[in-house]
Amino acid sequence: MLLKKPSNRMGKSDRHWLQTTYHFSFADYYDPDHVNFGVLRVLNDDTIQPKSGFPTHPHRDMEIITYIVSGELTHQDSMGNEEKLLEGEVQYMSAGTGITHSEYNHHPDKRLRLLQIWILPPEKNLEPIYGSYRFEKKDSHNRLLNIVSSKKGNAQIKIYQDVKIFISRLEKYRALEFTIDRERQIYFVSIEGSIEINGIRLDEGDGLEITEEQQLIIKAMSDAHFLFVEMASSHDI
Repeated sequence: MLLKKPSNRMGKSDRHWLQTTYHFSFADYYDPDHVNFGVLRVLNDDTIQPKSGFPTHPHRDMEIITYIVSGELTHQDSMGNEEKLLEGEVQYMSAGTGITHSEYNHHPDKRLRLLQIWILPPEKNLEPIYGSYRFEKKDSHNRLLNIVSSKKGNAQIKIYQDVKIFISRLEKYRALEFTIDRERQIYFVSIEGSIEINGIRLDEGDGLEITEEQQLIIKAMSDAHFLFVEMASSHDI
């Protein structure tokens, strides 16, 4: 089953310094039909204006993945980590027993766009972890790149929960196939450009819930950039 979520029907927020599209209920946006998708609790498409950002705030019992689409992000947290992340870099944080952090776009004139992904952990009060990794564009050029997995997986980034996150930058008219294991489901995001998945077109910002499917055929209708999260089916959680 394929359920398309057009970007223009998602929650929107404009705080002047921050523009967000909410794929799922978050903050002041609440949609009872889209609170989560399996262990995927939040997927926000954020654009942060220059010289602005999120001041220090707490998290706990959540695994947070941040994918930098464009611009630069400056991170600082209560574990002593401080770094600047650029386009293509991925930041991960398992908040566990608790952590505070700040996230800023200190660039004087360039906007920052990122995807903020929150994953429900397999249990509460896990030990906090933090890290980042820079993936080169060539690594996902016309292929699927597994950027996140569980600790049992093979991705460069490993978190506690049983998920896999893939990215790709696919040239126009190129196609990829992906086999979905039994009792697994996928949430798909078109970041840039247009793609077609099993005959359903997604334009920039659109999402797609994928359940009870065995095979995906992903075709680029233009030069395209996309991400998807693969996880256990909702009824297995």
